[in-house]
Amino acid sequence: MKASVLKSPSERTLSASAAKLRLLKRLRCTLRYEKKAWDAGALRVAGVDEVGRGSLFGCVVAAAVILDPAYRVRGLRDSKLLEPERREVLAVRIREHAIAWAVAAVDAARIDQINIYQASRVAMREAVMRLAIAPDHLLIDAVKIDCEVPQDAIIHGDALSASIAAASILAKVERDRMMCEWDGVFPAYGLASHKGYSTPKHVAALREFGPTPLHRQSFAPVWQNPVPQEAFAFMTDDSVPPLLSTSSGQAVSQAAATSVEHPLRADQAG
Repeated sequence: MKASVLKSPSERTLSASAAKLRLLKRLRCTLRYEKKAWDAGALRVAGVDEVGRGSLFGCVVAAAVILDPAYRVRGLRDSKLLEPERREVLAVRIREHAIAWAVAAVDAARIDQINIYQASRVAMREAVMRLAIAPDHLLIDAVKIDCEVPQDAIIHGDALSASIAAASILAKVERDRMMCEWDGVFPAYGLASHKGYSTPKHVAALREFGPTPLHRQSFAPVWQNPVPQEAFAFMTDDSVPPLLSTSSGQAVSQAAATSVEHPLRADQAG
């Protein structure tokens, strides 16, 4: 009979998210998957990832990035493992040196219609389609998308593939920026601090004030809330449409299924 292994208190109480974070820190982010695709004849390998899947508020954002094989962006890893300041620095380097990059989003209303899994896939597909240069191979974090391009779904891809990590960073930086902008519209919810995720502060605000029009009504902490949704003044202000995202330095046209929620005027978009 094998002796039981005693676990420390920290190991016994480790949450699922903490355990995943510990695992991700042990993984090495390299070009192994990109090199495999290059060796098979691919020339333009795009990494694809999404951010905001578990958030209670706002859109899910996806990015696609084709890294330049001749230029190494040092420090790429899963965006969850990076400090915000470091993500910002890396995002600038990625945009400057990537062969192509693009960002897309699916808003909360569409998420409620088709569910967050399908919305994430739609956002990732849209990001790929917005690339200024068409990829001939895709590396995607965990899932496959409806696209004719050959693709590999890689579990923990944002912690293993440099291209997926780059996409993760761009998507995270874009979505965080949007949440900080929306924080000025809905200051009671603390969006700038938790980015719309289900923190005690966020749940408490939902209980006190009810959900905003941009909360995901299909998510349990939102629809189970006893306080009805309120109408906000900006909802009737036609001068404040969503900001359009940018892709490879150019303004992106807004599609109904992939609108990027943002409180700034469209004519202020780069």
